[in-house]
Order: sequence, then C-alpha cells, then structure tokens
Amino acid sequence: MAQIDELISKGKSFLEIENFEDALSYFEQALILNKKNPEIWNFKAVCLRSLGRYEEALECFNQSLKIDPRDKHAS
Repeated sequence: MAQIDELISKGKSFLEIENFEDALSYFEQALILNKKNPEIWNFKAVCLRSLGRYEEALECFNQSLKIDPRDKHAS
C-alpha cells in the first residue's frame, strides 16, 4: 500500500507542475497495483484530458464511476 501511495504522491506532484506525461506514468503504475481505486482513475483521466486524449479520459472517468457511482470527482 505504501508503494501505491508513493506513486500517487509523485504523480500528483507532476500534475501540479503540469507535467502530464510523467504524472500519467505514475498513475498508470499505481493502477497496475490497484485497479479498484477510483481516485487513481480520476487522476489518470485528468492527465489524459489535459493531454487532449478526451476519449481515453472519459473511459477513465467512467471506470471511476463503475467503482464508486457516488464519486463526485469523476467529471
């Protein structure tokens, strides 16, 4: 679990400085370890949306909603 938290933390730090490619890489690594975390799917979607990869972003937001239909961050 600590490894996932570290990957998310690194991804978020890259997201904050708008380095979307590197952020995406960390979120994808985190998803390999835990595909059932809606937060990670949302972070991945934000990166993809920021990179103009809208269809993929939508798929990630939808995946987040499948895991947690009440997820208010899946936008």
